[in-house]
Amino acid sequence: MTPIPFFQVDAAADRPFAGNPAAVMPLDHWLADEVMQAIAQENNLSETAFTVPCDTDEADYHLRWFTPTDEVDMCGHATLAAGHVLSHGKPLRFLTRSGVLTVSRDEQDEGLLQLDLPAGVLREDEVPGLAAALGLSERTAWLADGCNDSAIMLLDNEAQVRAVRPDFAALKALPHMAIVTAPGAEHAIASRVFCPYLGIDEDPVTGSAHAALVPFWAERLGRTRFTALQASKRSGTFDCELRGDRVVLGARCVTVIEGYFQL
Repeated sequence: MTPIPFFQVDAAADRPFAGNPAAVMPLDHWLADEVMQAIAQENNLSETAFTVPCDTDEADYHLRWFTPTDEVDMCGHATLAAGHVLSHGKPLRFLTRSGVLTVSRDEQDEGLLQLDLPAGVLREDEVPGLAAALGLSERTAWLADGCNDSAIMLLDNEAQVRAVRPDFAALKALPHMAIVTAPGAEHAIASRVFCPYLGIDEDPVTGSAHAALVPFWAERLGRTRFTALQASKRSGTFDCELRGDRVVLGARCVTVIEGYFQL
């Protein structure tokens, strides 16, 4: 058997059992795609992140993400988790399907990680069946290309966000990461994220969703910096900033398991 380093990290959390757990598996070289998918299914977390050292000056590492059922184009919380595991002070650049994503440590508080990723470009459109699958009255959605096909639905307040009870079977037939959001009670905004079509009924804390939510809310709030709560059962928060066509998410991470995957 070959041992592969394994880390399980609670991302967007300041303590164990909060935020969103991600597996991080640093590799020397890529495994076969079907093997990485099988490992992600075995881990049974919303994301498993695999890294390989980059052989060009473009980035420090290649990075790929797998849910238990699919490889995805973007994942924020597992990128933060990879930065948490691999960073030793200097910013790390990860070459991904979504371009180069950077994780750096805050200059005043090195426990705070900052993830730089592309902002979603939003458009308002109809998504037949989405509102009904979320148990909501019919309304338009805001779609964001490049953010795992995010579809944002705006509600009135955080209590409504918390009260949503989706029909997951109906949602699974729709190729969108469904996001419900509203002004928050203690934070500027609140949201929940559902992604059954990628094997995740409700994602606890979602960086790729906030790549769409930050420009969405920056326009409505009239400011580019604010805090965001993802109101899942595990719960987690991001410090959010819109910088032109980029989003910067600040969060903490906690390693809860460290060992080896025997392959």
